[in-house]
Amino acid sequence: MSVAISKRRFTADDYQRMGQVGILSQNDRVELIDGEVVAMTPIGSRHNACVDRANRALVIGVGDGAIVRVQGSVRLDLYHEPEPDLVLLRPRADFYASHLPGPDDILLIVEIAESSIEYDRDVKARIYAELGIQEYWLADLNANLVSRYSAPTGGSFRRVEQYHRGQSIAPHMLPECVIAVDVLLTE
Repeated sequence: MSVAISKRRFTADDYQRMGQVGILSQNDRVELIDGEVVAMTPIGSRHNACVDRANRALVIGVGDGAIVRVQGSVRLDLYHEPEPDLVLLRPRADFYASHLPGPDDILLIVEIAESSIEYDRDVKARIYAELGIQEYWLADLNANLVSRYSAPTGGSFRRVEQYHRGQSIAPHMLPECVIAVDVLLTE
């Protein structure tokens, strides 16, 4: 006799309730990916330093043109609630207190990767493209390289550009926010 085994996918509302009732705590480093609660890799000092430097540069660069969210949730659809390292959001007076930002609110997602490069490049980039994120930057701390993904179509980005130390990059939707690539990488 064979037994059919099926997974139960959690919705973003289920995921939020897990936090509200204490199943997940603020100390849990998890995110909701394709209906599964996925443990995130621990954050090391290099990663933290890059996120902090990038945060500072982005806040200064965007001014009042965007909200910079650091390691906070975004709700991409019913089954995806990732916590990117940095997100540039369309300005809102309530700073998204009434609901999590969705794809239409997101101007840019930035992931800093040291040990998670394959996951961020292969899984997250596909999800971001599928769900209509217009621009995604992936800073690879090991290769000293920033990849810009744009022009999403289906499950992939049509354009991928690579930036190296000494170059600058600006979000397509905020071209006045020019950031030195070195800011996104370790010293």
